[in-house]
Amino acid sequence: MSGISNDDESTSKIPNDIILFHYRASPYGRRITSYLALRNISYAECHQPPILPRPDMEALGIKYRKSPVMAIGRDVYVDTRIIVAKLEELFPASAEHPGLSMPETTGLAGLLQKLTVDVSMFSKVVSQIPQDLPLLKDPKFAKDRAELRTADQKRNPHLVRPEGAVHLRQCFDIVEALLADGRKWVGNTEHVSLADLEGAWALEWFLGDLMPDQAYFSERQYPKVHAWVRRYRDAVRAATRRSQKPLRLQGGQGVEAVTSAAFHDGQLVVDANDPLGLTKGARVKVYPTDGGGLPQHQDEGRLVKLTRDEVGIAIQAKSGAELHVHAPRWAFRVEACRAGARL
Repeated sequence: MSGISNDDESTSKIPNDIILFHYRASPYGRRITSYLALRNISYAECHQPPILPRPDMEALGIKYRKSPVMAIGRDVYVDTRIIVAKLEELFPASAEHPGLSMPETTGLAGLLQKLTVDVSMFSKVVSQIPQDLPLLKDPKFAKDRAELRTADQKRNPHLVRPEGAVHLRQCFDIVEALLADGRKWVGNTEHVSLADLEGAWALEWFLGDLMPDQAYFSERQYPKVHAWVRRYRDAVRAATRRSQKPLRLQGGQGVEAVTSAAFHDGQLVVDANDPLGLTKGARVKVYPTDGGGLPQHQDEGRLVKLTRDEVGIAIQAKSGAELHVHAPRWAFRVEACRAGARL
């Protein structure tokens, strides 16, 4: 993959045409940076504020509110599920980019992704964040994250932490059972695999950063989970040390690099047999259904791609440049706009 041509010396060569927009403390951002390190994929990064507004996203015309977002040329991918899938597609296993996927662990990796993201082990981890952290006492942060809370969480805030611990212990039980035969990696592989990343990234954040309650999540209770998470953390740290440091972009450099790049995805097809019955060029809204999909965060544009796994729409950046925004089909709604609505 070639770099982006740009007159700005600092953005004249974007590694692999990849820019990761994320904030440092984001666990989902860490999921992607860990993947990139383990695969030895070079990239540029553009740090974002942890709360809205995010001026770079506004400049790109993107309303999606979560982090991270990854641009590959002028194609922008929202949600880490599709980011990982796209990187898997673009970088087959090679000597330069060691593979994480293998046929015998593909199903397990998918199940662990569902357990972590969809079931959702990650949300239960979030419920265990110590309430005395300074960031949680920041009114701006609290207001921002309130958009992501469910109606039940708002009605019963006192139950969020204890119920989260109950559910999270069940997730720990599942992983401990998967490791019960003494395997080093969850897929019984020789080296770390995508199944390990999909199962461990949220637990690594929980056990490493969030001071879990030792009454429920101690190493005595879950020795195999703790040992496995340490192996995963060590593998990521070793890979990060070996990898090229990401190119740091400042201010509007990331926006300029994306809007001046070429489109990368040349396979823009709309499945005529898709259950939604949409046609290429239709005006649609795309937004997540698992949190953060409020009307003000729904991206709207011209349908350019629709497959069983992916939707792509054309939008306009503030500069007038056209971008393509891609999202997964899982946990995202693709909704036809009413007649007469403005593009």
